Amino acid sequence: MINYCTHIKIPESPFKIQYKDRVMFIGSCFAGHIGDKMSVYRFRVNTNPFGVLYNPLSVSSACRRMLNPEPFVTDDLFLHGGLYHSFAHHGRFSDVSAGSCLTGINDSLRHAAEQLRALSYLVITFGTAHVYRFKKSGAVVANCHKLPASDFVYERLTVGRIMDEWSDLLHELWRINPSLKIIFTVSPIRHWKDGAHPNQISKATLLLAEQALAEQYPGQVLYFPAYEIMMDELRDYRFYAEDMIHPSSQAIDYIWERFSDVYMDRETHLLMKEVEVINKSLNHRPFNIKNEAYKQFLMQTFLRIRQLRSKNPYLCLPNEEEEVEKLLRNL
Repeated sequence: MINYCTHIKIPESPFKIQYKDRVMFIGSCFAGHIGDKMSVYRFRVNTNPFGVLYNPLSVSSACRRMLNPEPFVTDDLFLHGGLYHSFAHHGRFSDVSAGSCLTGINDSLRHAAEQLRALSYLVITFGTAHVYRFKKSGAVVANCHKLPASDFVYERLTVGRIMDEWSDLLHELWRINPSLKIIFTVSPIRHWKDGAHPNQISKATLLLAEQALAEQYPGQVLYFPAYEIMMDELRDYRFYAEDMIHPSSQAIDYIWERFSDVYMDRETHLLMKEVEVINKSLNHRPFNIKNEAYKQFLMQTFLRIRQLRSKNPYLCLPNEEEEVEKLLRNL
């Protein structure tokens, strides 16, 4: 049989993610995609507590702030385009009110800082080695928030700079959480505004840095080849969104399957299938809600959720029983 794609061989993981584990995804929007998949399957997961972050220094800065969770204050914000922004955060935290902006930022920080100390896995996705430094402060920003390009200095990090920053940070993370496992990956999303060749140089820099970290800390740091899967196994524009840059939903589903195959065992996969049944049941809406069969369906769903929760207390099913009860009361 002819093989029509290059299949990426991924080494067997020495550890497996289970439902009892706490997992955090941080980095580019690809980290958000995979973190969202885990949320759908009711894992205990926190995804991008600072919003989408693209470069290694901004991701590092966010992790350090979670290690020492000093609240952000008004002086950390700036007003532009009618919104208050933080250079350390993605635009989803921006707000017309400085107080509301800080509330969202600090609530997320507090929650993430508490979780960091009990995390089992930290999955880190770098998107680009290019950074923007704000000229007034010299600091690398996580997001320019549409300020003029003339306000920033544009540069590319070196492998050595990334290595130095992250070697130091990993030791700090392990000091407060010795059992923490790290999974690095490079986002398959191309930063096309950088240009084709600069994007490839950037990705190569990230790949070299992450490989060096995995070699330096074997057994504690692993690498997942999301970038390689997109570039080789899914080497066709039908796996891209309309902008021909971002992966399509089909591509994200495929990479998620490869991720879950590597990092989750058979028992976890079986439980995921049970969760999938419940998700489909909760999303089901019949044409006739007064039908007796629908009432029986809801009762079965209610009992299935209760049974699954009793057997697996780590599942994130906080309000599902109440949701079904509400549907039953409205019949």
